[in-house]
Amino acid sequence: MHTLLATLFAPAPEESTLRIIEHDWHNDIMVMVRERLPKILLVVIMLLILERVVRFFVKRLNDAASKLTVVNVQRASQLRTMAAIIRGTAYSVLGFLGFLQVLNLFNIDYKPLLASAGIIGVGVGLAAQSLFKDIINGVFILVEDQYNVGDVIRAASLTGTVEDLTLRLTRLRDSDGTLHIIPNSQIATVSNLTRDYSIATLPVSVDASTNPDVVMQVLSEIAATLRGDTAFQNVLIADPVILGVDKIDGRSIVYPINLRVRPNQKDPILRELRKRIVLVFEKKGIPLGTDATMLVMKTTADSTAVHTLTGSETP
Repeated sequence: MHTLLATLFAPAPEESTLRIIEHDWHNDIMVMVRERLPKILLVVIMLLILERVVRFFVKRLNDAASKLTVVNVQRASQLRTMAAIIRGTAYSVLGFLGFLQVLNLFNIDYKPLLASAGIIGVGVGLAAQSLFKDIINGVFILVEDQYNVGDVIRAASLTGTVEDLTLRLTRLRDSDGTLHIIPNSQIATVSNLTRDYSIATLPVSVDASTNPDVVMQVLSEIAATLRGDTAFQNVLIADPVILGVDKIDGRSIVYPINLRVRPNQKDPILRELRKRIVLVFEKKGIPLGTDATMLVMKTTADSTAVHTLTGSETP
């Protein structure tokens, strides 16, 4: 009788299954809250602390580079490059370690995953050899100190300022603002235009009617005043050199001026030198040179004739 009543009033199998599932979910949630969630929070806190440490050192390197920009441009570029490499590498390592810790907390065995990733990586490496060439060449660029962030270089038939440098690619910004992204494997020859010093050359074209000795004397005086200007004492690292008569182009004589300046400082000092030459030549009555080919218009009563004069002819 008791057995019959127990059978009649026994819970349905579906209801028993639901209770078991509900009980298991409840236990899993409690285990997650009591054991795993604090560990996950601890991992996140540790990652945030390490990220702040990396950010602190990167900021210190960038601040040190900013202070050395005027004194030692090359050292400042090296510090900026080092800061960029440390930031990118550290963030990648921290993200990978955090991912492994989360898998471990959820009792997910990541060893087969790493083994599978290694096998897949071999296949991808065979199919993407250029990626490894980029990385290898990037390592040599950094180790050999071929160029740094902020340097002006000529590479892969492109010229520009290095804005970013990683193990895989180099970003160049040219004079018109275009950003060029060059894989490091395509950089075979590098011309660093701002290593140690730069040579700023200004060819001055003067009319042939002026005595060359007078022109060279005036140019020497202008260069000396520029050298003695306090605004340019830290830019010019040697006395300007007047090379003399370099070229005769019709009625124009070219006198080049060479200035040895600090890296990335050519344009400002050349602009100032041009301005001073124009003002002094105007004051002393020294005419600047003209193009060797001129158009002379002769007007008659009936028509207008156009005649082209070369440097050997006189109007």
